[in-house]
Amino acid sequence: MAMNHLLSQIKQRFSTDPTLVQVILGPRQVGKTTAIHDFLSFYKKPSLYFTTEESDYSTLWLEACWQKAVQNSPETLLVIDEIQKIEQWSETLKKLWDQQKRLKKTKIKVLLLGSSSLEIQKNLSESLTGRFELIRAYHWSFDESKDIFKIKFSDYVKYGGYPGSYQFLSDRPRFNQFIKSSIVETVIDKDILKFQHVRSPALFRQTFDLLMSYPAQEISYTKLLGQLQDKGNTDLVKSFIRLFESAFLIKEIKKYTNKAYLEKSSSPKIIPLCNALVSEKYKTDDPDMTGRLYEAMVGAELVKCFGDVYYWRQASYEVDYVVEVGTRLYAIEVKSGRKKNSKGLELFRNEFKKAQLVWIDSTNIFEFLQSPEEFFKKLN
Repeated sequence: MAMNHLLSQIKQRFSTDPTLVQVILGPRQVGKTTAIHDFLSFYKKPSLYFTTEESDYSTLWLEACWQKAVQNSPETLLVIDEIQKIEQWSETLKKLWDQQKRLKKTKIKVLLLGSSSLEIQKNLSESLTGRFELIRAYHWSFDESKDIFKIKFSDYVKYGGYPGSYQFLSDRPRFNQFIKSSIVETVIDKDILKFQHVRSPALFRQTFDLLMSYPAQEISYTKLLGQLQDKGNTDLVKSFIRLFESAFLIKEIKKYTNKAYLEKSSSPKIIPLCNALVSEKYKTDDPDMTGRLYEAMVGAELVKCFGDVYYWRQASYEVDYVVEVGTRLYAIEVKSGRKKNSKGLELFRNEFKKAQLVWIDSTNIFEFLQSPEEFFKKLN
């Protein structure tokens, strides 16, 4: 049950023989390994799959995997899962890859994946610059969740994104415990704290918990600090947010402006990249939070498709999201049922004349979720 978008990306990359190391990067528990096994089941060329999941392996083990691939076929596809568990894996792979390129005796293709995206990104940038391409994995979309697990839209808005959690939708306490222990704590412990020095792990955890109380909301660093129990400073909180971003938990978006110094100094809006992360904060009788989750879902899709996403505010008037697609500028209001003033769009266009105003509501939300790229193309 692999994600359609991930499986199609892998197929596309290997429709011809790639000349760079292919790396699948994305959140935990979204089916990266499953997608690989599905792909290999119909891949007709020689391939070998290895995983370090059971224990930590050495660089000698990685070199042995490479030799097995060479012995299997000079053009074997070598797949290594949980690559981050091998110390100095990137230096070893760089040596093997460059040696192959220099000697020109083999054409081993390499596909890497792992659960600790933060550590993988760090090693790629340090040792394999210019030698790799990324294949992006994301949280499950509504269409994928609906087609495979028959998830209702109302449930997806509040709890969607991690397929392993869907079996617990009828049992909220169990669902919340799964998200907390199998997702959040695992990411914090194994993906972040294991590889990054964090001055105060307790404050780090508390910060994430606090951020999940403000989905799709602008919040100042000063306000965040005021609600944390331990002492910290804005630079520390900013560093925490960057780590949460690198681990595919949240996205911090800034205020849209044509003045760079104002963008950097603006308060961020926090977008959880999967609303299931907010489930513990959600109360069924809270329409304002339901509206925030609806807006966060749209924001996460925009981040997935366009990367750079902004918001805009002037006094009490706000634009939910601002995106630039090519030369076009879109100001987006999400009509989620939450009470808000729509004058922000008009004020935004007064300041940015070329802006096109977009409303996302119940009449077009499914078209947007199916393909944000196509949705915006049709507006032109």
